[in-house]
Amino acid sequence: MTSCAAARDTLCNPATEVSAHYLLSEAGEVLALVPEEMRAWHAGAGRWGAVTDVNSRSIGIELANPGNVPFAAPLMDALETVLAGVMARWDVPPERVIAHSDCAPARKIDPGPRFDWARLARQGLAVISRAAPVPPDPARFAAALTAIGYDSDVAPETRLAAFRLRHNPGATGPLDATDMGRALDLAARFPVDRGRAGA
Repeated sequence: MTSCAAARDTLCNPATEVSAHYLLSEAGEVLALVPEEMRAWHAGAGRWGAVTDVNSRSIGIELANPGNVPFAAPLMDALETVLAGVMARWDVPPERVIAHSDCAPARKIDPGPRFDWARLARQGLAVISRAAPVPPDPARFAAALTAIGYDSDVAPETRLAAFRLRHNPGATGPLDATDMGRALDLAARFPVDRGRAGA
């Protein structure tokens, strides 16, 4: 979208068949578009672990950013406030805060490579890994991504790209030791379907 206003118009137009619970502007304005207890149509055909209908099990937050520039400080401030409230109301642990690029990696890349996941993690609002590198092993990496929540039916290179958007930004090329170490760490600490049902 070219602007927050354009995004709002799209999200509020029934003909587009897309919606979100919240839209946050660059200036930090919070637009509540769909009540949290109602379903919004933000993830499309997404999957995270055992959850095959992400829209029915999540709160969708859209951010006004084209995806290739840093996120404005007021927007990030507002996101921290909104996210903390959602997590408290719905008992969402930090590891269940995911991106559209996580649950629908074949179709979505948002919030994109410039999003500050580390900032959210410092506030206990998401998780990232800074684990030590481990020699790459494609089969173990694939199993780790599935354990974290990434759809095993998605092509390996697409899953790797989605994982890197969040956990190894800027990395290119084949699977590397940083990817491997971080995936194994996250799979060990936060297996997606361990004792929880929901996204």
